[in-house]
Amino acid sequence: MAGQGRTHQEPQYGLLTAIASVAGVSLSTVSKVVHRRPDVGAATRARVEELLVRYGYIRPGEPDPSVPRQIVAVFRDLSGPYTLEVVRGIVDAADELGIDVVTGTTSQRSISQWLEECEALGAAGLIIVISMLAEENQRRIVEQGLPVVLVDPLSAPTQEIPSIGVTNWSGAMDAVQHLLGLGHTRIGMVAGRSHSLAGGARLHGYRAALEEAGIAYDPAIVRSTDFDFHEGLLACLQILRSDDPPTAVFAASDVQALGVLEAARQHGLSVPGDLAVMSFDDTLVAAMACPPLSAVRQPFGELGREATRVLVDLAEGRPPASPRIELATQLVLRTSTSAPRSVRAEPAI
Repeated sequence: MAGQGRTHQEPQYGLLTAIASVAGVSLSTVSKVVHRRPDVGAATRARVEELLVRYGYIRPGEPDPSVPRQIVAVFRDLSGPYTLEVVRGIVDAADELGIDVVTGTTSQRSISQWLEECEALGAAGLIIVISMLAEENQRRIVEQGLPVVLVDPLSAPTQEIPSIGVTNWSGAMDAVQHLLGLGHTRIGMVAGRSHSLAGGARLHGYRAALEEAGIAYDPAIVRSTDFDFHEGLLACLQILRSDDPPTAVFAASDVQALGVLEAARQHGLSVPGDLAVMSFDDTLVAAMACPPLSAVRQPFGELGREATRVLVDLAEGRPPASPRIELATQLVLRTSTSAPRSVRAEPAI
């Protein structure tokens, strides 16, 4: 699937000389046709153009038709804000390289079918976002040398298939440490599923921050769900009904955090007055939430660029230096987090 054609940088001087000889014209005339100068007769121009095509000459600055000019990006679905942010990152990065992107989901076609579709399209390769890659598909990718890059895979792939994500563990730890720094000691979490690499790492980062602060992990105020609004809502309602409810909740994604905000509203709690809420992702909805969410920001644009870059390198026979690439996250503070009432009520000394 990798392009094997001539690169744009080659001068192809000898090829133009040969074309001039076959056409019975000077090299200067061929050069004028190549650069689309007007001072060449129509019949001569047509003859030289025909020979340029026949001999496979590529004009400087023009794409090589032998190199695939599209990639395929496949998602579990196209419904959530995370997906839309990653789509935009991939499309923007591909556009910078002059590459088109074919997008699809695994709801109607399996990964196996998308691998076949990728080959049928003559695409440079396939980016698979948040999906489980079966062992048979992994074997096929490795054995056939198919250019495939995974973004946030649900399970760890074989070392021969590169994957890209973010520093989920340290990002989650930063989020919880922020809440601890505000004075919260009772912090709940609406976590992702344990089988998800990202979800598991964020839960581990949450636990590590509590342990470092000397706070015991309490499963009564932790619930694991899909990265889903309604599941996040129900999970947080359960947490808030516990015997000793938290003063802060860390959600493993923006959509879960929106569910936490709704759970707080239904429970008659103000945010951040009664309940501080911290999220992970920082998609567009985080800043538009009410109140705007403090969040761990994923570099979506960089994720898309890196996935596209690695895929193009693979298609051209250049494997990445590391099978796993993790991009740094950033803490973004807004108005959904503040100190607990107990701390705010303490008299100044």
